[in-house]
Amino acid sequence: MNPATLLPWVVWLPLSSAAVLLLWTRIPRVGVTLLGTGSITAAALLTAWLGAQWLDVREPFTVVLWQWLQLDSFAPRIALQFDGLALTMTGIITGVGALIHSYASGYMRDDPHYRQFFAYMNLFVAMMLVLVLADNLLLLYLGWEGVGLCSYLLIGFWNHDPANGAAARKAFITTRVGDTAMAIGLFLLYRELHTLDITGVLTAAPLVWANDSWTPTLIALLILGGAVGKSAQLPLQAWLPDAMAGPTPVSALIHAATMVTAGVYLIARLNGLYLLAPEALALVGWIGAITLLLAGAAALVQTDIKRVLAYSTMSQIGYMFLALGAGAWQAAIFHLMTHAFFKALLFLASGSVILACHHEQDIFCMGGLRRRLPLAFWSFVVGGSALAALPLVTAGFWSKEAILAGAWSNGHHAWWAMGAACAFLTGLYTFRLVFIVFLGREHTHAHDADTVRMRVPLLALMLLSVVGGAIALPLAGVLPDDPAKPASHVPEILAVAAGLAGIVLAWFWYGRGAGVAPDDTPLRALVKSGWGFDALYDALLVRPVYALARVNRRDVVDQVYDAVAIALMGLHRLALKPQNGRLRWYAAAMAAGVVVLLGAATWT
Repeated sequence: MNPATLLPWVVWLPLSSAAVLLLWTRIPRVGVTLLGTGSITAAALLTAWLGAQWLDVREPFTVVLWQWLQLDSFAPRIALQFDGLALTMTGIITGVGALIHSYASGYMRDDPHYRQFFAYMNLFVAMMLVLVLADNLLLLYLGWEGVGLCSYLLIGFWNHDPANGAAARKAFITTRVGDTAMAIGLFLLYRELHTLDITGVLTAAPLVWANDSWTPTLIALLILGGAVGKSAQLPLQAWLPDAMAGPTPVSALIHAATMVTAGVYLIARLNGLYLLAPEALALVGWIGAITLLLAGAAALVQTDIKRVLAYSTMSQIGYMFLALGAGAWQAAIFHLMTHAFFKALLFLASGSVILACHHEQDIFCMGGLRRRLPLAFWSFVVGGSALAALPLVTAGFWSKEAILAGAWSNGHHAWWAMGAACAFLTGLYTFRLVFIVFLGREHTHAHDADTVRMRVPLLALMLLSVVGGAIALPLAGVLPDDPAKPASHVPEILAVAAGLAGIVLAWFWYGRGAGVAPDDTPLRALVKSGWGFDALYDALLVRPVYALARVNRRDVVDQVYDAVAIALMGLHRLALKPQNGRLRWYAAAMAAGVVVLLGAATWT
């Protein structure tokens, strides 16, 4: 069977199931589970079969479904493209997505809006698949906006709490800023190259801009705006910690494994454009390097278990941006994959802890959970070890080592130093979390609420977090080769030592559990708030807009239109005055009109 004929079904399965779940309001709960989880599992199995078939030939192919529209020479298609990068991303989305859906069927089992939850989750998966399989940037942008919509719906899913709705709006508005920049970039790209087909763009760009530097740089910077918004990098990163207001499976799927990596995928897919814009590519690396340090420091002082993981996600995506900027393209996607495994594991394990502790999320109200929640404990140990890049035995070590080796080999020693420093912070904040939650004295009566549907995904992700580093990604020919590893092992040894030092220090500080959260000093409060970016944006953007609204509370623009309406009404009243119902007046007006017409005719 031709794999091309089955590729559209990878998208149709979650998309059609989302439509059924949205429209069929009386579907029984068991039907919701089977349809919601089964469709994603079927898409994962189909992706595995397609991948096996594709790996035999390793030839990219495109499936054209239909012509989207035709406007002169602008004729974008609804078409799907399948190559090594698309296979990697599709495998992550459907494979990790299927495990998270299975977990969610147990985690959300008592929620009254169970059907709507899976409808939104499946719609998100469908839109993410459109994003990574699109053969042109317009269709990619449709998926890009689709995942933004689904993120809004899922972050604010528990909308009975106004804070959740505020978090959803914050995420939606912040990412719209980046999306607007990206849309402008796509307009400019089409104006210059007369195509939005990804292959056409990558082919035409070196020819059209052979002697041009500022045009590709401008377009690359605008597209980078969209990437930093979706991937929660500086300066559009402030939405991600608040997005933890959504249910924990949402955090695992959207804010650890898929949507927040969309920016990394976008830059990697358009690698040919960024190679023509070295200044923009350097900015990608600097954004990643600065973000990973700031987010790592912020994770170190958080007290909410999910916010620790949120800042950790922000930091790890910073590693991916650093890799892209350093020219280690394949290492960035490699870390994207391993991060999906161990961060999904950590989020799902945190969900088990939150359920067991009666929805308590403050880590200093936990403690001593190792015996009561053994599976969650070992999930945190394995996932935390992969996050901290425990050498040789975890997937996270191999991908992070590839990133730092690429940065060093290409001469980006400052970025390497920042990445190594963050390796120390990662080991410290990760095992701070593990030791406080699972060791020491128990502060709450916890009970294991996991079901079989929740335990199996944890076990599978634990395995992937260990052996995932052995997966060879089929990225040759799609992404440029990574730089050769440095001849000296000293940089690698120093980076590993930094991570181990963080773990050892965490043991000395928190190895017996910490009973009370430390007081917030001014510096600690600043770092805990995410380095004050919310306050900065509030002062620079929100308050001035509110002040302008107060000054203009009567709305000058509305007053202009009101004046036009009043003038027209006055003219209407003047026009009505001759219509008084008096026959003599009408006869006199008609006679006067005849005189005027005769006079005009005589004059001419």
